[in-house]
Amino acid sequence: MPFLRKTAARDPLPVTMSGVRMGERLLQVGVNDARLAGQLAAKVGLSGHAAMIVADEAAATRARAGIADAGGLVDLHVTRLDTLPFPPESFDAIVVHNMDNLIASLDRAQRAATITEWRRTLRVGGRIVVIESGARTGIGALLRPGPKPDAEYDGNGGTVAALEAGGFRPVRLLGEREGFKFIEGLKTIG
Repeated sequence: MPFLRKTAARDPLPVTMSGVRMGERLLQVGVNDARLAGQLAAKVGLSGHAAMIVADEAAATRARAGIADAGGLVDLHVTRLDTLPFPPESFDAIVVHNMDNLIASLDRAQRAATITEWRRTLRVGGRIVVIESGARTGIGALLRPGPKPDAEYDGNGGTVAALEAGGFRPVRLLGEREGFKFIEGLKTIG
């Protein structure tokens, strides 16, 4: 019988790229993949705090299922994205689930107000990570084509430009892999 070695389970790519760590105060915005939302919530552990905002009850139901499957605890709110029920500097990290073009779907004024709210609730030195649809390759591109990009939004700099306009500095594309794009911004001053 060959020697079997037990290996630790690897986090899926979006969890790893988010940089969420044990003990952090995490806010998740939206939910595209309930399983991912649950895994991110569980990542902060009992020493941290996880909160999530979603726009409607259907999204809340999906989020609750993913959170329960991952064994996470989340303070879940159904609310508008541009008026958050949290005091300033409540979070160390914000993860925005933007696979369905959530940010691009907002009109310019609502987008600015929403990003201002995200920045308000983030502590100085905190980070925002936006998970978007990236280029898919191979059979995945044929089986699951991503949402149609918004040409005007992307032509004006996309999420990088939107976060920069909201006061995040620096903002950078962390990477694009396996059909995901990861964009990070930092809150460097109050």
